[in-house]
Amino acid sequence: MKALVYDAVETLTYRDVPDAQAEPGQQLIRIAASGICGSDMHAYLGHDERRPSPLILGHEAAGIIIGGPRDGERVTINPLVTCGKCPACLSGRDNLCPDRMIISMPPREGAFAELVTMRDGNLVTVPDNVLLQKAALAEPLACGWHAVRLAKQALQKPFTEATCLVIGGGAIGVGAALSLRAFGATNVSIVEPNETRRQRLATIDGLNPVAPGTITSADLVIDGVGYAATRADASAIANPGGVIMHIGLGENTSGLDIRRMTLQEITFIGTYTYTAQDFRDTAQAIFDGRLGPLDWTETRALKDGNQAFADIRAGRVAAPKIILEP
Repeated sequence: MKALVYDAVETLTYRDVPDAQAEPGQQLIRIAASGICGSDMHAYLGHDERRPSPLILGHEAAGIIIGGPRDGERVTINPLVTCGKCPACLSGRDNLCPDRMIISMPPREGAFAELVTMRDGNLVTVPDNVLLQKAALAEPLACGWHAVRLAKQALQKPFTEATCLVIGGGAIGVGAALSLRAFGATNVSIVEPNETRRQRLATIDGLNPVAPGTITSADLVIDGVGYAATRADASAIANPGGVIMHIGLGENTSGLDIRRMTLQEITFIGTYTYTAQDFRDTAQAIFDGRLGPLDWTETRALKDGNQAFADIRAGRVAAPKIILEP
């Protein structure tokens, strides 16, 4: 099969690799669409020791099952594989499973390929009227959905009365903003420093894209970037008694104003991926149209993936998400 392989820092090669082979309990899936995630970009830049080269990246995918009783079934893939037996899994917090694995990390190859394998329980059937390019957004959107669900539990006022700010206009931030709207929030803004992307975000119904520094206070702040600078912004912007949801993984130190957060009783919650139920709920929200038309992606061929990564790196991409198609 053909795959886009991370071979070295800032080097992705489209080449032949051995076909993926399904083991018992797994399905073989022909990939139709696979999105580029920020974590893929971290690996591409050599910033993720968990993803050493050579490796097939990509974990935001949808496709069609090949062979077996489910042959021809259209599915979106939950890439997070958990044990199903530990206390976290049994309590419905399977995203915290100590044995969790995700495709695109060794030993599991990713979805920037023609074929990938996944166990049955991680596959959600996609209705015929939903494009697989949109179904592939279930994974990144589920990250925002999970964060918003936790935020609703923590924030001591209804979403209908809360001012909400999302930092970062990539797919994670956009997913969080759309999820806020789906959960009933009516005052939602999204911070994006890139003017070209702000113009693109302005075309998405329900979003209010703003430049950094425009909004100085909010009841709920979702940091979809995760750098020291964005954490500093979040801890300055959050209102007394407010909530910060930290979902970005840009860098792992500095930024928070712990003294202000302590004195003002600001809740900080780190949020990692999503539960299996969150993924299913997000997929259903996509199918039902509750997250909008999802027409804000850009599609490119998998063979052109190296250039797509380079364009994202250079800030030349206005769309919040690039979808690669084999």
